[in-house]
Amino acid sequence: MFQIPSRDQQKADKKYLQWLKTKKPAKLDVVVQEIHQDVFEKIDCLECANCCSTTSPIFYPKDIERAAKALRMRAIDFETTYLNRDSDGDYVLKGSPCAFLQEDKYCGIYEDRPTACRTYPHTDRKNFYQLTELTFKNTLVCPAVQEIVAKLQTVFNPGTK
Repeated sequence: MFQIPSRDQQKADKKYLQWLKTKKPAKLDVVVQEIHQDVFEKIDCLECANCCSTTSPIFYPKDIERAAKALRMRAIDFETTYLNRDSDGDYVLKGSPCAFLQEDKYCGIYEDRPTACRTYPHTDRKNFYQLTELTFKNTLVCPAVQEIVAKLQTVFNPGTK
């Protein structure tokens, strides 16, 4: 079961990720990729689905078209039924949990899910140092991200040179 990190752990993770962003250690992307693969060999997202239960992906126009088509809806009807615009003007779900999250924790539109869902939690992307703020936010949602950050701290430690 997912547990939100303690306030002390949150502060430590935030400080560490800020340090990573500033220092940009050599081979950071290679190490993050390896840790990401290792963690996701052990973690089954269907046991958790906390991301789908608590947060909304951004829906880009192509995502809206793809999901609407899968549901045999017009894009405008999909928008009206499922989406709102957030303060940044992005399309996001009207509420949580995700309207497409099924009881068995499978996604009802998995093959046609938004790009943000396809790439979540974004810990296998290049230029990881650019995603440290998002990574911190994801430590509050995803146990895999918590583990990835913890393992990163054993490799790139501010206390060592």
